[in-house]
Amino acid sequence: MHKVMDVHKAIAGTQVGVTTSAGITGVAKLTVLHKELTDALPNGGIQEIRVIIAKLEPGDSTPYHSHRFPVTVYMLEGVFTLELDGRDPIPVAAGEVFVEPSGVRMTGRNLSSASPAVMVLFYVSDPETPFADAVQSE
Repeated sequence: MHKVMDVHKAIAGTQVGVTTSAGITGVAKLTVLHKELTDALPNGGIQEIRVIIAKLEPGDSTPYHSHRFPVTVYMLEGVFTLELDGRDPIPVAAGEVFVEPSGVRMTGRNLSSASPAVMVLFYVSDPETPFADAVQSE
């Protein structure tokens, strides 16, 4: 599920340079939380990157919608249950990552009666593309 790579191997493999710190180790620790291939990102010359915090109180749900490009969800607190057309419900808990596919109709719910669901959403799109498009449920 999650892969962790030694920072020295990651730096050597990607040649991204070294980030120094005041600590004893001398380099920042890099941990890969999720890695997934996609061909659904925008192909234009300029892309817009959005990082969004979303909070659903107990019992809250999102409108029925779809996304034009994939959305990466990283859960900070609670559990977010995704209901994607044609799939069983997918609970995503704190510390987990899920990539919502583009072009799939969905809704998300906080099924808890006591705890909020808080997440960070990462979205790369053509500039000014709506984050979500409302769709009619079937």
